[in-house]
Amino acid sequence: MTYWSDAELASRVALDIPDGAYVNLGIGKPTHVSAHVPKGREVIYHSENGMLGVGPTPLEGQEDAELIDASKRFVTAAPGAAYFEHADSFAMMRGGHIDIAVLGAYQVAENGDLANWATLDEKFPPAVGGAMDLVVGVPKIFVMMRHVNLDGTPKLLKRCTYPLTGLGVVSRVYTDLAVLDVTAEGFRLRDLAPGNSIHDVQALTEAHILL
Repeated sequence: MTYWSDAELASRVALDIPDGAYVNLGIGKPTHVSAHVPKGREVIYHSENGMLGVGPTPLEGQEDAELIDASKRFVTAAPGAAYFEHADSFAMMRGGHIDIAVLGAYQVAENGDLANWATLDEKFPPAVGGAMDLVVGVPKIFVMMRHVNLDGTPKLLKRCTYPLTGLGVVSRVYTDLAVLDVTAEGFRLRDLAPGNSIHDVQALTEAHILL
């Protein structure tokens, strides 16, 4: 099996973000996407802690303690960046002003249900953050995650077993093995990491994958 690295997966996600889009990046893997804007495009990245115009990670030694994203990761400011309070940031998310949100997930179901705020493990306290606002206010939800859990169990399921963040909200899933669209018929293969086969990926997926 071939696995995309976080940087390779972020680059793959960035290819599907159109020029001029306003995009929220969730915590974790999605934060890497801001460093991979395809040449010739302008994408305006939004962070829920109050920044519009998030740039890539700064070089070591050039960090500004005042510039962090929702993951508390150091970022840079793109030309024309703006800063605002939390209430304004959430108004953008809830009010339909963001085109795409890239979120992490614990589980995604074949009908697009998303579970990304709580597991059944008491060692990991629930933390919904702004995800519940994003899934109702943003028209297109991309999920970026590992294809399986650390124990090898599937994360792409027929039905989610964890508490849901949103019903039928996911448009596309990017994992370290493949890219899948969520359709009315279920998951449909869009792309594979080089060297992988659909049979390899299906073996690690509970839900059926359509070609």
